[in-house]
Formats: sequence, structure tokens, C-alpha cells
Amino acid sequence: MTHYLVLGAGRQGTAVVHDLVEHGGATSITWVDSREASLQTSMRRVSQATGFKALRGQALDASDRRALMPLFTEAKVCVNALPYRYSLAMTQLALEGGTHYLDLGGNTEIVQEQLELHRAHHRGAELCVLPDCGLMPGLGNLLVALAVDELGPCSVVEVRCGGLPQDPKPPLDYMIVFSVAGLTNEYFGRAQVLRGGAVTEVPTFTELEEFEVEGLGPVEAFITSGGLSTTPQTFAGRIDELDYKTIRYRGHHGKFKVLLELGLLGEDPVRVGNADIVPRQLLHHQLEKHLTHPGAKDVTVLTMRAEAKPKKKGAQAPEGKRAIRARMLDVHDERTGYSSMERTTAFSATACAAMIARGDAVVGPGTLETAIDPHTFLRELATRGIEVTIERD
Repeated sequence: MTHYLVLGAGRQGTAVVHDLVEHGGATSITWVDSREASLQTSMRRVSQATGFKALRGQALDASDRRALMPLFTEAKVCVNALPYRYSLAMTQLALEGGTHYLDLGGNTEIVQEQLELHRAHHRGAELCVLPDCGLMPGLGNLLVALAVDELGPCSVVEVRCGGLPQDPKPPLDYMIVFSVAGLTNEYFGRAQVLRGGAVTEVPTFTELEEFEVEGLGPVEAFITSGGLSTTPQTFAGRIDELDYKTIRYRGHHGKFKVLLELGLLGEDPVRVGNADIVPRQLLHHQLEKHLTHPGAKDVTVLTMRAEAKPKKKGAQAPEGKRAIRARMLDVHDERTGYSSMERTTAFSATACAAMIARGDAVVGPGTLETAIDPHTFLRELATRGIEVTIERD
């Protein structure tokens, strides 16, 4: 039984707290958010749904180190569901407070800084610091680890994932299922992949492919950033070709590409009349306005395909397996009211948190894919109603 510290009372943070109560062995939880009203609303939702009494709310700003430090010191595990810009500071507090730490990540450069902090800290050897424990990055990375664990060296591993509306509507056949800033951050920049067994950077929003997903119909997928997190570095030399692409309904890529070509993703201010306007901020405002559909229900699809690397002189992969395919299709939960994106992101993090709390994770400097056993993790997800089907050839 565990005392948890949860940071953030937004969509993911609320689902995190709910699941820690139901499946995380929580004896008590301290829940922090800077927005008093949002925190109280979320606390009422969880308390009414679960009957959990040992839930304490603290309205604190994430920049208030003095107030936050005692909360880290008293907690065994911290789950950070704040935007990634806070991740480095929260990692430092966790290390100083002697608290195991994980977050939902989303920015690989910041993750590398967090891991370096962990390696350099004098308490690092006794603590877990695991960024990127959500859906992608997170669940998908552990499927890559599962493939290498079962197949040995792989010639190819492909991960495809997307959160989509069950009932797509124009203009983009998309709905906001997580931070709109996180969305555009993933779409535009560069992504790390493995090519020829070596870490390589490729431009995002490229390598468009089209295929069918059973239960969804025709979709497309393209390279986006951040989804693989540290897996290219972890598996360099053991996987020849590794990449991640985001799934959308067909036509989405072309429409968003127009916005890019018009300069609406730019981050430098543009003079319009008497005002300086940042194009990306304006676009974020409009996307929030037009792609937020209260009451709309979502679906999350995740696939992974891996093939074993041919062995010299006819040797076989471990246990004779040559390929693995994984598939998850998750939908909005009518019982709890949590969206599929909230479930698959938050519950991936809480599955890891529960493993850390029980002592089922490897402590000390490392990455998600080296600290968390993928088979145990998938069993944890199954107890939360998230089923990942694995086929082995």
C-alpha cells in the first residue's frame, strides 16, 4: 500500500488518481494543481466514483519549490501529469525528496536532461526516474521492448498509433484528445528513428502511408516526433529499422500540410495591424475552438509489427519465433466517463507506478524500456480493461 503524489488535475491527472485508487494500492494520495476550482471538481469526481477518503488536495503552483518539497518527501511515488515544461524541475524535486518519479513526457530533449539528472544525482541509484510513461511514448515503447525480448535482434519494428473521434467531423476529421500544443509539437520538427541500426533524424510529417484498420476503416499515418522517446538509443544495433507514425483518418495530413505551408505553425510574431501575433498561438486558439466537441467519444488504435533478424547459418530466433504483431483498439469508457485517450495514457502511467510501488521495476538510472518488464506491464493494463492482443509467428 502506497502514498502517492499526483501533479496536475486535468484530463490525464484525474484519470491517474482514479486508477491509483482502484488498481494502484493507494493508501493515501496528495493531489496538486494550481487551479483551486479545477482541483476541487476533479476531487469530487474521483471521491464520488470510488468512495476513497484519503485524498488530499493542495492548490499550489508548480514553481513553488518550497511548498512542494515536503509533499515529495512524504510520498513514495510521484506521477507528474503536468505539461512537459515542468518535468525537469519536478524530477529535481523528486530526486532531492527521495521519491520515485514518472511522467507522461512528450519532449525527448527534456527527457534526456531528466535522465542525465538521474545519473548524476547522489540518490539516483536508489530511485526510479521514468519519463514518457503514457501511451506514445510509453505503452508503444514497451511493445518494442517486448519484441526484442522475444525475438532477439530485429530487422524491422514499426509502431503506429492514433487517438481519433469515433464519429469524425470536418474540417480535419479530428478532435482534441490531449494538449493542442502537444499535437503541433509532435507534427512539426524532426524525429529520431533507427535506419541501418543507427540513430537517425528524419523530418516529421513525412513518409505518408495508407492502410485499413479493422473497426475503423481507411486511415493514414506519418512520421511524428517524440513517440519513440529513448527507444532508438536503447535498441541501436539490435533493431535495423525502427520508426513510429501517428494514425489519422485519410485526408488529415493534406489539410494540415496546407496550414504549415501557409506559415500558420510559425513561432515568430507577425505584425497584423497594430498587434504582434504569433501564428502558432492563433492556430492553437482556433483548433481548440473548432476541434473540441463536448460529449464526443474517441477511439485509440495502436499497432506494432516486428520481424526477427535473419540469423547466420540457419540459427532460429528464441523459441523459434520469427515475427510478432500487437494490436490495441480501445474506446471511450461508458462506466467511468473517461475517454480512451485518458484511459490509455493515464493507465499506462499508473500501471508503471503500481509496479514501482510494489518493487517490480528496476531502480537506478535507466529508461522505461529497461526498467519495466513489458509482460508484467501488459498484465497490469489488462486488469484495467485495456487489452493488447499479441500474435506470434
